[in-house]
Amino acid sequence: MVEFAPLSVPWKRRLQTLMVLQWLLSFLAMGLICIIIFIGLLFTRFWLFSVLYATWWYLDRNKPWQGGRRSQTIRRLVIWKHMKDYFPVSLVKTAELDPSRNYLAGIHPHGVLATGSFINLCTESTGFSELFPGIRPHLMMLNLWFRAPVFRDYIMSGGLVTSDKESAAHILNRKGGGNLLGIIVGGAQEALNARPGAYTLLLRNRKGFIKLALIHGAALVPVFSFGENDLYDQVENSPGSWLRWIQNRLQKVMGISLPLFHGRGVFQYSFGLLPHRRPITTVVGKPIEVPQTPQPSQEDVDKLHQHYIKELCNLFEAHKLKYNVPADQHLEFC
Repeated sequence: MVEFAPLSVPWKRRLQTLMVLQWLLSFLAMGLICIIIFIGLLFTRFWLFSVLYATWWYLDRNKPWQGGRRSQTIRRLVIWKHMKDYFPVSLVKTAELDPSRNYLAGIHPHGVLATGSFINLCTESTGFSELFPGIRPHLMMLNLWFRAPVFRDYIMSGGLVTSDKESAAHILNRKGGGNLLGIIVGGAQEALNARPGAYTLLLRNRKGFIKLALIHGAALVPVFSFGENDLYDQVENSPGSWLRWIQNRLQKVMGISLPLFHGRGVFQYSFGLLPHRRPITTVVGKPIEVPQTPQPSQEDVDKLHQHYIKELCNLFEAHKLKYNVPADQHLEFC
């Protein structure tokens, strides 16, 4: 039976729902819409707009690999505050970050749409700049999204950058420090494990971010978002099932995963693409000092990787009871 939203829902909550809907539609459809408009204008009397933008796009083509183009105006828009309040989302600091240093943050878990990561690092709605003064956050995103005209500029304004070594090197080598590069370590593949009550992380063989930290001497910061996996339900796709086999194949070919998720709707709570109203608390752990090693050995990588996993587990165990995680629940790695 469908559970409809009551007519007496306060306007404030309706506005929060609307802001989440616009964000969801932006990331699911805005890129494709921009491509269609860009091409379509070429066959109208407004063709000059597409030509002018194409010229700008060519001249600016390397920007997503060179730190992007953050806009504090966009990051501080009131729409993000309403979106944050929908869940709500909160950011917790457990240690200071020295603004004279550069940091590489490993973020867990991915969740279905990495909602907490976006709100905390790509907007100022949870007060990142106030909690960590002098630190400029960036978040890596699949290169595919930066190939859409106009949409690329929109996502860069929040601090999103491409997910490759060139992009990481540009940020982590910046003189004067004050930069934090967030990497959602489990990536798109981990999204296939995202469901309420799941704490399985794709981390056992993910060591590329460890090597990056060593090469650039960037301190490692473990970050865990409690509640990220609770936003959506997902069709059963256990490892070995036909659905997971198809999803894994598509992920290898396309670079993006296609989890069959469902949440709630705009006017009813039973089904739809909107996330459930469940709190997300992102806890930023204590930095792990990393000696700069231009050519790290496999032993160096493995040793730091084990240290990182230990610190991440300690962070999870220290805070899980505060955020309604059962005492007998522990992180699992695959």
